[in-house]
Amino acid sequence: MQLGEILDGSFSIYRRHFGLFMRLSLVLICTPAVVGVYFATRALSNPIGAANWVQEHVAATIGFGLLVLFVWILISLLLKAGTIRIISDSYLGNEPSLGAALQFGTARIMPLLLVAICKTLLIFVLYIAMAIAVAVMGVIGRLLGVGALFLFLGVIGALWLFAYVLCGYGLTSMVVVLEDLVSAFDAFGRSAQLTRDSRLKVFFTWLVIVIFTNILPSIVVFGISALVGPESPVQPFLSLGTIVLGVVLAPILPCALTLLYYDLRVRREAFDLEILSERLGTR
Repeated sequence: MQLGEILDGSFSIYRRHFGLFMRLSLVLICTPAVVGVYFATRALSNPIGAANWVQEHVAATIGFGLLVLFVWILISLLLKAGTIRIISDSYLGNEPSLGAALQFGTARIMPLLLVAICKTLLIFVLYIAMAIAVAVMGVIGRLLGVGALFLFLGVIGALWLFAYVLCGYGLTSMVVVLEDLVSAFDAFGRSAQLTRDSRLKVFFTWLVIVIFTNILPSIVVFGISALVGPESPVQPFLSLGTIVLGVVLAPILPCALTLLYYDLRVRREAFDLEILSERLGTR
């Protein structure tokens, strides 16, 4: 499939199963959101008391923050796995259901968590390595009298390497969810194998979806916020709307990457989608 076909198929699946995507999000996000709103309301009703409590219970505050982060990561991974299952069922001609998506996501949560941790560490290491490389390029360029040029080349090279590596591992979640692996870490090798010679396609798929689902909505919300002014009573609703919009549009990127995954498997391995459909049906 060409990029346009992948995007068209992604939006088509998103429209067709919009209600199911939203029910999946509601089931997973509802309880944590209610708890979060409760604590936020308590803190806002007595900000001085809340600040004093935080100062007196630093360890408890840090522990609570880490717990919130962990719960949010688990919810995000469950949403991703459930979304991929819904997309796969739709693409393979099966009837997707909320129960199957939740059950499937729960079964894949640990491998997804391991892969997510490894990708986070990889991004951190890449960031440090690129920062050092750019700094070295800048120093060498300054010694040669062309500091700005070397610094520019270093930044471009670092960004290219960062994008190249991440695009190579861009399908790890789909591999973990849809394939039977001996180890979750095998997902990195499988993703790199599938995306070989197709990393530009992965990059542009990601870029177009991010522009439509993140950048353009943010520009619109920022523009409205600037028009109404910082003191407007509408500002809290704009903040809430940004969060809701992010949840509503979140399934589109997994849609595109899942379709790209299937396209690469069929193109590279002549994979029989009917076989995968039967495998998913038994899970």
